[in-house]
Amino acid sequence: MSIWSRFTRWIRSIFGGAISALEDPKLILEQNIRELNDQVPKMNENIATVKANVMLLQKEVRRSEQAVQDLTSKIKAAIQAGRDDIAQQYAMQLEQQRDTLQRSREQLKYASAAYDKALQVKKAFMREKERKIQEAKEALRAHERAKWQARVADALEQFEVAGIDQTHDEMITRISEETARNEARMELALDSIDTQALQIEEDAQAIRASEIVKQFKLEMGLNEEAARPEAPRLEVPEQEADSGGKTIGKQRTQTE
Repeated sequence: MSIWSRFTRWIRSIFGGAISALEDPKLILEQNIRELNDQVPKMNENIATVKANVMLLQKEVRRSEQAVQDLTSKIKAAIQAGRDDIAQQYAMQLEQQRDTLQRSREQLKYASAAYDKALQVKKAFMREKERKIQEAKEALRAHERAKWQARVADALEQFEVAGIDQTHDEMITRISEETARNEARMELALDSIDTQALQIEEDAQAIRASEIVKQFKLEMGLNEEAARPEAPRLEVPEQEADSGGKTIGKQRTQTE
């Protein structure tokens, strides 16, 4: 390796690293999107120029075709008038106009092909532009997600560095232990109380209250037996014995 090659490689290693450090991918992608969008008006302007050339050549062809028709009519009229000299002059102009028409047609052919090619190029460019813009936007969104993840990671690292995690876990453990102790004290306190005696006392009070209510009902004539409506009686047929020992039942209507 020559000295110059080694020197240029050393220069690239120094300045290349510095440039890479200064480059912000987010800003570069945003600039690329702007440049891609800025190229569309320029491309439209170029296509418009090609289209204008096509339109001018089309007019030139129509004008030449009309001139050829006019000269042809004049030549025929001069021949019919017996003026071959005038017909010859028109014939020379006709040849020149035919050459002009041929050249205009060829130019129009190439111009039309160029216009069609420009439209195809624009279509391909627009498709590629949209693809690159979508890729750039996705990369920018990923960049924003990465920044957010970096902030979360920094916060978690700060928790660990500042001892917040250790203090947090310690306080949670202390509160849990205190809660467990209080629950144990409550269970011991409940166990020390004669709950069966309390239940018996509550049942006795309920019975006493029921007896008092019944006493009030008796005094007010609202006891359950008296207040209950009498069920209707059914007519029972009387049995009478005949002389032969048989019984014949007669139904008597009891009027009350």
